[in-house]
Amino acid sequence: MKKVVLTKGLWIMFVLLFLVTGTPWGVFAAGSNEITVSAAASLKNVFEEIGKIYDGQNKGIKTFFNFAASGDLKRQIEAGAPVDVFASAALREMDDLERRGFLVAGTRRNFAGNEMVLARPALSKVQISSFKDLTRPEVKKIAIGNPATVPAGMYAEQVLKHLRIWDEVKDKLIFGESVRQVLDYVARGEVDAGMVFSTDAKVRAKEVAVVMQAPRNSHNPVIYPIAVVKGARNADGARSFVDFVSSADGKKILEKYGFKAEK
Repeated sequence: MKKVVLTKGLWIMFVLLFLVTGTPWGVFAAGSNEITVSAAASLKNVFEEIGKIYDGQNKGIKTFFNFAASGDLKRQIEAGAPVDVFASAALREMDDLERRGFLVAGTRRNFAGNEMVLARPALSKVQISSFKDLTRPEVKKIAIGNPATVPAGMYAEQVLKHLRIWDEVKDKLIFGESVRQVLDYVARGEVDAGMVFSTDAKVRAKEVAVVMQAPRNSHNPVIYPIAVVKGARNADGARSFVDFVSSADGKKILEKYGFKAEK
């Protein structure tokens, strides 16, 4: 069946309609043959392929995706958004939802890992070969995700502070509202450098050059958890989707896109 991706604008429309009319979120929720998956922006390409294959193997199922920063998705779930499955790019958001009782017990699992990298525009003439080079005066703009809502931004802040260059570069920072927005800034040459996941840089390899990987001890491990959201309209389908992501077939697709599949 056809896979549908919900745009940010469509989700904003849902939120506004909910707030203005007081209509319960359940009115907009997926039917029994539909699954709504809210997933971190960095999962867009890989989850679109996973969704296509999953739908093909489960006739009659239609998978809807909502991709955004994990922190924004968490807030949508807290507001009652019609979500069956949540996949985050960090433990922080999932931990908070679990602590507050928004997840179905026993469905949470870690399914993938990633790495943080320093990237620059492929055609940039600004010489950057290390994180220390970010402190040089010719480096004017550095993009990272908003640390408060974007996991990649949280990891980026940890890296810069660990390397003791945060204070020197903080006035150069441009905050993106998702890791993919940061990637766009770098790919379009609107900044001199940016920090994204290695899988994101791979998506725009012709436009983005990876300078180096962040030292693994410079930030928390990049772990992607997934779980069924309590109140899911299609709980069985949601569990099935989570199982597929963690299956041998799901792991192969994750690895194809550069993720480290959890064993």
